[in-house]
Amino acid sequence: MINKIVAIQGNHPSKLNSLTDTSIFLANEIQKKNYKIFYYEPKNLSIINSEVIAKGFFVKFNYNKKNFYKIIKNKNLNLKKSKFILIRQDPPFNLEYISTTYILDKIKNNVKIINNPTSIRNISEKLYSAKYQKFMPSTIFTRNIDEIKKFLKNQKKIILKPIHSFGGNDIYLVSKFNSRLIKKFIKKHGHIMCQKFLSKIHKGDKRIFIINGKIVGAISRIPKKGSFLSNLSKGGKAINTKITSLEKKISKKIAYDLKNEKIFFAGIDFIDQKLNGDINVTSPTGLKTLYDLSRINLAKKFWKELKA
Repeated sequence: MINKIVAIQGNHPSKLNSLTDTSIFLANEIQKKNYKIFYYEPKNLSIINSEVIAKGFFVKFNYNKKNFYKIIKNKNLNLKKSKFILIRQDPPFNLEYISTTYILDKIKNNVKIINNPTSIRNISEKLYSAKYQKFMPSTIFTRNIDEIKKFLKNQKKIILKPIHSFGGNDIYLVSKFNSRLIKKFIKKHGHIMCQKFLSKIHKGDKRIFIINGKIVGAISRIPKKGSFLSNLSKGGKAINTKITSLEKKISKKIAYDLKNEKIFFAGIDFIDQKLNGDINVTSPTGLKTLYDLSRINLAKKFWKELKA
């Protein structure tokens, strides 16, 4: 019989914010069903004697205590002994991240891994959105400075985004061509996303949650005054929201495709009812924030859909 163990691959709990973190929220919920939580960092994942081994620790989470986690026991765990593995480390989606997906591929037929490591590797979050450009603001993916110059001239004001970053990091609003800035940006990030700036961002963006191909909820995030970044990590404020019929139509299409790609859990972002190019599959966030706003517990839904 498989042990009732949920292994979580992610940043060390000491680096997490217990007030908002989705990984802790998911772990806290499954603990109620007497599952043990095993936590390890990606750097401690190995293949030893043909077995996938993680060096980490069993941990107990408790929202009611100031120190919200307690390490129970350090352990080198054969991950085949776990029932579920959650891949929860943040991007950047670099070679190190890719390496962990190849290692976990070795046991994906033995253990339920969320999200499927092959699928995570195949779906570049921003580039994947190119399938849905008819639902997006004008957008190009390039590292050609002449194309960027032409695009800026046509759109007047654009956003530059790294393709493999997260959390609103390294995003620039550009209204005047600056060759030095853009060359430096391309040198750092390679291919980038350039997108028409949507002025209605001041009213917020919208994160729609997908679990097992179903639309299950949403939150809106309002940028702080003077900012165009709505990410909570950048000072954005979350509020309750409703999903419009257009957003629902677009999200249903993407959710269907993601399920076929074996993506179980995702977040889709909109601005002014337009897909903004962020289809989050590596480590979607926001479930704890939704719960705090509405008391809707999507962690329960998450585990129910997995038949935990």
